Amino acid sequence: MSASNLANAMPPWDGNVAKARLLQSELEAQVRLVDDYPPLRHVAGVDVGFEDGGAITRAAAVMIDAQTLAPIAEVVARQPTRMPYIPGLLSFRELPAVLQALSELPASPDLVFVDGHGVAHPRRLGIAAHLGVVTGLPAIGVAKSILVGVHEEVGPHRGDRQPLEDKGEVIGCVLRSKDRIRPLIISPGHRVSMATAPELVLAFVTKYRLPEPTRLADRLASRRGTVRR
Repeated sequence: MSASNLANAMPPWDGNVAKARLLQSELEAQVRLVDDYPPLRHVAGVDVGFEDGGAITRAAAVMIDAQTLAPIAEVVARQPTRMPYIPGLLSFRELPAVLQALSELPASPDLVFVDGHGVAHPRRLGIAAHLGVVTGLPAIGVAKSILVGVHEEVGPHRGDRQPLEDKGEVIGCVLRSKDRIRPLIISPGHRVSMATAPELVLAFVTKYRLPEPTRLADRLASRRGTVRR
């Protein structure tokens, strides 16, 4: 899907919670947890914040060069918030603005790091998986806390990890991205395998806890950065 078409990749939420959960089940069946991403040239990160007491959804998308990690483009998209926060349905609340932000990047990214979960979700369709299926883009969820699942204690060093499991199923991993820093919750969203997702995250971690694409998007979404195009 071209960048310009991404904004139309998700139909409006009609307010029906049961229907949204049914749609999640239908989309979850389309998630592909296999390595099917192209050679990485342009990698994007997306994150979401809110303005005006939650009335405005503020989505940030940052595209970087996959080899140098230098920023190529940064976009902030603002939309009226379409629905309240409903546990398990976060993607319906945040994705419309995220898709608009991605559509305003100069090119479609080869991979998207999403602040949130991929399949580490009660219905295996967190925001990264939802984004991946509706756009066709390879996507990985990079979350700061667990939504569902349990794990053993993670070692103290960069690269140490433990599987995240729910009901006997591995749904992601808990990854130490920096020595003795609180770990991240990594789960593939679409077109990336369970084993490869944490390796790709580590490949884009520099001196900070978060991989560069989501770190830069987090700054914009929380108003700590400036927009450059």
